[in-house]
Amino acid sequence: MKKIIFIIFTLVLLNGYFSLKAQTLKSDDQCYLCHEQLGGVADLFKKDIHFQKGISCAGCHGGNSKSDDMLEAMSKASGYLGVPKGDDISLRCANCHAKKEMMQKYGSHLPTNQLELLKASVHGKLSTTGKEKIVQCTTCHNAHGIVSVKSPASPVYPLNVPNTCGKCHSNAKFMQTYNPKIAVDQVAKYRTSVHGMLNAKGDPKPAECASCHGSHGIRAVADTKSQVYALNIPETCSTCHSDAQYMAGYKIPTDQFAKYTRSVHGKQLLEKHDISAPACNSCHGNHGATPPEVASVSKVCGTCHALNADLFSSSPHKQAFDKAKLPECETCHSNHEIMPATKAMLGVSKEAVCSKCHTETKSTKGYFVAQKMRNYVDSLDVSEVLALKLINEAEQKGMEISEAKFKMRDVHQAKLEARTMVHSFNEEKFKEVVVGKGLSVSKAAVTESQAAIADYFFRRYGLVLSILITSLLALTLYMYIKKIEEKQASKL
Repeated sequence: MKKIIFIIFTLVLLNGYFSLKAQTLKSDDQCYLCHEQLGGVADLFKKDIHFQKGISCAGCHGGNSKSDDMLEAMSKASGYLGVPKGDDISLRCANCHAKKEMMQKYGSHLPTNQLELLKASVHGKLSTTGKEKIVQCTTCHNAHGIVSVKSPASPVYPLNVPNTCGKCHSNAKFMQTYNPKIAVDQVAKYRTSVHGMLNAKGDPKPAECASCHGSHGIRAVADTKSQVYALNIPETCSTCHSDAQYMAGYKIPTDQFAKYTRSVHGKQLLEKHDISAPACNSCHGNHGATPPEVASVSKVCGTCHALNADLFSSSPHKQAFDKAKLPECETCHSNHEIMPATKAMLGVSKEAVCSKCHTETKSTKGYFVAQKMRNYVDSLDVSEVLALKLINEAEQKGMEISEAKFKMRDVHQAKLEARTMVHSFNEEKFKEVVVGKGLSVSKAAVTESQAAIADYFFRRYGLVLSILITSLLALTLYMYIKKIEEKQASKL
């Protein structure tokens, strides 16, 4: 409690100190006193955080702010720099904002690397004039009316960021000069999103442009260092969505990222670095981010899994799911923690997805169809294992078995097709793929392998028999020749 009181007391003292400096500046700064009579810039500067910190006009423009002689105050000898233009604007800001000691002098703990980040950002590239960067500090923060980023009056306060970014990014003519491919409806889409609607209601916590893209160090989407590069999107979203304390008021789970990392999509993206794999924005959208509704889940999944979606739409489950108001793909496959599709999902066992709705006493037609479909798959698996075992055995015996081995590719293809065809929930169509294309080929491979192995043994036994016959003939010939030689020797 004492610590809190000390902090409050310190803040009050600092506020009083800077207020005193501002009042001193107001009475001593001849630049301000003159411009105050003219209005305009001085009216803006009154609200400026630099004014409140006691920084005079000369802090940015140079010159002698103590002299009421305009010629002397604005002379080069007095260090007058004038109105900065182009990159000089940001360099002038960096005179203080890039120096830690200077920032601490005014009680600021802002990072001092903003200019370096800006230079490396997409906004730090040359403008169409080729003489200056696309964006300067004042582009987003204003010039004389700069207020703290925590102030609702700041252009970069969360509630104001979309409109600030939209000044350029919603201007088609302006954006065409830099990158015609970039859409100019991002702000309009953002306003339709959950984030945008909450932002419009005055909630500063939901994500806005800077939350995802960054502020000073914004990089192109294709840049691997960008916060919205495909591999980085899940972590960017999890910054808020995995923070239970931050998300407490929104009544949504905070384990989405953890589930996603375990999913088939997450492993493909985060472990195998396959940037074509779905990330958060693939299903929820980018600027118009909104969770897909029950009726549109299949449309989102169908973007990639088109054939599966088409088969399901003509299946008996389509009407049943619509009647029960169940999300189509999500009901069986889940949403964030989508696991690889295995045969364990099919059938009537406890772990099978089908058994959640179909039992021997409830929705029995589907129960028996699921049971048969699983039996077809199991039969194909057994036949495939046997075929591969026999092919391997024949190869080890040195038999030519390449044709049967090549046929096993068709078996693998049939299994892949079966994973898709299962979404039709049509026993005959499924059987045609598994039995007609898979099991029949697998059995043919088994037959060919068995024939090759039998041929091997036939050749082996035949060789032994031929060796025995040859040896017997050689022995008989030897005995015959020996007998002839003995007769000739007796006559001598």
